[in-house]
Amino acid sequence: MDLKTFQLTYQMSTAAGFLVPVPLCYDIRHFLPSNVIKRVLFMLGVNVTDKYSSVELQASYGIGLQMGEQLRANPFTGLDISAVQAGLADAFDLQPAQVTNDVLQVAFNEIHERMQAEKSAKFADAVAASEKFLAENAQREDITVTESGLQYEVVNAGDGDKPTAASTVRVHYHGTLLDETVFDSSYDRGEPAEFPVNGVIKGWTEALQMMQVGAKLRLYVPHDLAYGEQGAGGAIAPFTTLIFDIELLDIIA
Repeated sequence: MDLKTFQLTYQMSTAAGFLVPVPLCYDIRHFLPSNVIKRVLFMLGVNVTDKYSSVELQASYGIGLQMGEQLRANPFTGLDISAVQAGLADAFDLQPAQVTNDVLQVAFNEIHERMQAEKSAKFADAVAASEKFLAENAQREDITVTESGLQYEVVNAGDGDKPTAASTVRVHYHGTLLDETVFDSSYDRGEPAEFPVNGVIKGWTEALQMMQVGAKLRLYVPHDLAYGEQGAGGAIAPFTTLIFDIELLDIIA
């Protein structure tokens, strides 16, 4: 809340022990001492501090706040914020690093491996379910499995030109999870999409180059040809196999 726009008809300062009537059109700073304002705002849940009173200090604090939010969103067990602060200060002040690059690289690699192992364990059931589905799906007569592991079935063969990796295409598509949850669909939006062939997930890049204009395929895309170990936002979890109906409408470039 911005103090400059904080205006009330009546403001009770229980901390100061008195009632102060304040007309709606006036700023309460004209009626209350600054220490009382701070105590009142604190009671109302408004965070007010003199510690970062200048624009420069506020912006500097904001940078640190954003970095902290990013670290909190992707933490690892044992993350030490004081060591982070020390490294940040040393780099900014051009001080010699207290840990060599070789040691840092070993530490980064070990932490990465730990985090990947933790993520794999967390999604082990989902990975097993995807692998089971793909193994069973591959046995169907109408399914073709490519060398990469991409599975597809032909809905309509098409008879136009084929795009290359350098092409830009216009497509309609419908994407679901294995449980048939729809996460994205140009059909539902009523408007086709345009993509560079080499600017989409690996499974799409491979499939589009096999298609002729007018073709429609149903793709079964293993996670390593889709969004991999990272997933995509809240809709697509890590290690998720995806199903796409994709229709190549045109090659536009």
